[in-house]
Formats: sequence, structure tokens, C-alpha cells
Amino acid sequence: METAAIVLGMVMLAVGVVLALASRRRTRASETRADEASRSARELRAELRSADAQRREMRLVLSSMDEGVLLFGPDGRLRFANDAAERLLGARPATVHAILPLRLREAVRSATEGVTTATANSEVGTPTRSLRGTATPVGGDGSALLVLVDVTEAVRIERVRRDFVANASHELKTPAASIQATAETIKTAAAEDPAEVPRFAGQLEREAVRLSRIVSDLLDLSRLESGSADEGSVGLEGIVRGEAERCASTASRANVRLTVDATSVPAVSGSARDLSLLVRNLLDNAIRYTAPGGRVTASVRPDGDHVVVTISDTGVGVPSRDLDRIFERFYRVDRARSRETGGTGLGLSIVKHVVENHGGTISVDSELGRGTTFEVRLPAVKA
Repeated sequence: METAAIVLGMVMLAVGVVLALASRRRTRASETRADEASRSARELRAELRSADAQRREMRLVLSSMDEGVLLFGPDGRLRFANDAAERLLGARPATVHAILPLRLREAVRSATEGVTTATANSEVGTPTRSLRGTATPVGGDGSALLVLVDVTEAVRIERVRRDFVANASHELKTPAASIQATAETIKTAAAEDPAEVPRFAGQLEREAVRLSRIVSDLLDLSRLESGSADEGSVGLEGIVRGEAERCASTASRANVRLTVDATSVPAVSGSARDLSLLVRNLLDNAIRYTAPGGRVTASVRPDGDHVVVTISDTGVGVPSRDLDRIFERFYRVDRARSRETGGTGLGLSIVKHVVENHGGTISVDSELGRGTTFEVRLPAVKA
């Protein structure tokens, strides 16, 4: 009996050990599964955080773009649009059918119905802006991505370039044709009426001078578009006095009184050659459009951190409708008078480029029949 009890006890102990080991294995397995589940959950949360961060970065990038971006789903509904798209279109279209202008809508439709990229140019808003839209099929399920670019400035520059080429060709053609005609007349007059030759020769000289001025102004304008060189400290009072002396004979022939008020002012940083060109063109312009007996005044004065050059006249003045355009190339308020006095239509455009190259500003105040005042403000060199 005792032996059986001992064996039974040993068996029970062994069973208990086995059960304990099994329980421990189950516990370890359960803990392992729990650890794996916990690790998987952590990894999933990390991936979700990473995806969320990537979405935020993508939205931040798209929102900071100047180009408009719109994504339309296969059902034609808007899935995404950045701020620039709404700004360029003036509204956020809910569907493809709500896109305006119509050319952009047709481009998106072409992209959703086919597999090719469609491009459309259109004008929107007031003041008018030029947009170029590119619609591209994405995903292969009828979705389309529309990218909008504001090309207003590029269109304006291209228009200016075309106008410049056309105007330059016309301006060069006029004196060239006149020189040719005058030369032919001199050839005939030399044989038939020699007394007329000096008069035609004078006309030939005037046209040649005019042609030379146009070419010179075109070269100056081309150079100034690349910026001003020869940086250094320049005294504007000396430049104004020097250019006034240079224009004194022209003013005297036109019976225009030219006065200078140039006080001591701080130096400015820039090109003495280009600043002389600026003052020369303003004085020449003022004398040309001032009637005999009138007055032109040039002054230089300090104003805080700036030096101010003022050229005023008592001439014909500029109509208010033309004030915004007088700095355009070849733009003339009075074309007949400008050609009569030898103007090229480029002087004020040159002035504007010189001012911008020197970090300054220019303003004009004019009253028709009473005169015009140009004021140039240039930053002074800091001590």
C-alpha cells in the first residue's frame, strides 16, 4: 500500500510538472502572440503616422505652388484642388462641368475620354489674366489631372517684343527712305538746279542724324536691359550741371530758359555714364516739348536716405490718359511734334531702365498746357 501511494504520488507529481510545463508553454505562446500583435500594432501606427506626414507634406507642397492643380475622378467630381487653382479660376469647380472657361473644360474632357494630354490657353478675370491649362489622364480609370499656369507676364513680354520689332522697323525705315529720296533729289538737282543742292543736303544731314540717334538709343536700351556697369560713387550735382551745360545751346536755339539748382548732395552708387544718360534724356525731352519763351528747371536735393533729381518744364504737358504709357518704347504723345524735333520715342524708356538699374523710382506729374515734372529718387551711398 505504501509503495502504491508513493508511486501514485510520484505519478501525480509528474502529471503536475507536465501540466505546469504545458501551462507555461501556453502562457509563453500567448505572450508571444500578444507581443507580435503589439509589435504589429506599433508598426501599423508608425506607418499610418508616416503616411499622414507624407500627405501633409504633399498638401503643403501643392498649396505653396504658384501653379493650380486640380484632380477629377472618373465620375467627373473634384477630388482635390490647391489654393492656387481657386485663385486662378476665381472659384473651386465641384465637377468637370463647372470648369470655366470652356476651353479648359474641353481639355479635361478630352483627357478623361482618351489617353492623350490636352492643352488649352484661355483668359479669365478682370483685369484679364492669361492661363495655360494642361489636362493629363491619370490612373487609367477616367481620372484627369489639370495643371494651370499663369502666363500673363510671358504673353505681355511677347506682345512687347512683337511691338518693339514692328516699331523699330518702322522708325528705321522712315529716315532711311527719306535719306534715299533726298539723295536721289540731290543727284537730279546737281544737274538741273545746283542752287537747291545745299537745301537738300541739309535735309539729308538731318535725316542721317535722326537715323544715327535711333540706332544709338537702341544700342543704349539693349545694353541697359542687361543692367548698369561701372559701379562707383557718383555725384549727381556735377552730372546735372554738366548735362545742363551740354543742353544750353539747344535750349538757346529753342528760346527756352534753362536754370539749374544743384546743391551739395550725398553720392549715389552706380554708373556715371548711365546717370548722365538719364539726366540728358530728361532735359532733352523737357526742352523739346517747351514752347519758345518757356522755362526748364533742373534741381538736385537730398531727401533722407535718397537723392532727388527733378526736371520740370512749362511745356505742353501730357494728357492724363497717356501718363501710364509714356515710358513705353516708341510711345509718343504727339508723334508729329516728336518727329519734327528729332525725337526717337526711346528717351523715357531709357530713363526708366537707368532708374530701375540703380534701385530708384521715377514719378511724373503733368498738367495739359501747363507743364510736366519728372522726379527721380535714387538711394544715397551710406557713410
